[in-house]
Amino acid sequence: MSEPFERLQETRRRAGFEDATEAANAFGWNPSTYLSHENGTRGIRPKVAERYAKAFHVRAEWILYGRGQNGTQRPEPRKTIPLIGYVSAGAETHFTAPGELGHVEAPTDATESTVAVEMRGESWGTFFDRWLVYYDEVRRPVTADLIGKPCVVGLEDGRVLVKRLQRSRTKGLFHLFSPAADPIMDVAVDWAAKVKSMVPR
Repeated sequence: MSEPFERLQETRRRAGFEDATEAANAFGWNPSTYLSHENGTRGIRPKVAERYAKAFHVRAEWILYGRGQNGTQRPEPRKTIPLIGYVSAGAETHFTAPGELGHVEAPTDATESTVAVEMRGESWGTFFDRWLVYYDEVRRPVTADLIGKPCVVGLEDGRVLVKRLQRSRTKGLFHLFSPAADPIMDVAVDWAAKVKSMVPR
């Protein structure tokens, strides 16, 4: 296989596509253009090689120049973190023990202690219902840097909520706010962790 078009043919076959048309249709490419790349009647530009390489899980350098170990580029396994419960953006909650609900894909800035909860309810707006909320640095007691920030909040009565924290005039108590719900006033907070990120599930 001394030519790029020959390596492209081989790469497509190894990816499990019997012919060029099948591959082109699967990835939404123009079949005649792709076929011309495979039969050598049209040269393969580097940008086009990158597109084919990504689809077939090989290196573009393999298609263009024959460099690398048969072109194989195994996708990196996705890092996952524990989904440890459902929490509420309102006043009700269901929270489970760590690891009980499986795993979800980790955010790019995840640490060894990052976990996820699924937010349920509409007190942050209907858009955020069922979103995943990531956090890691649990503070017990609450520290000043969490005031005014979106946090996952554990109350002394066992509820776990997603709220913004504000200090109460009563020492040791807090007010909890979210955009689309009434505030929860003067509650004891057992722990809180700043929301690291939120993504739709």
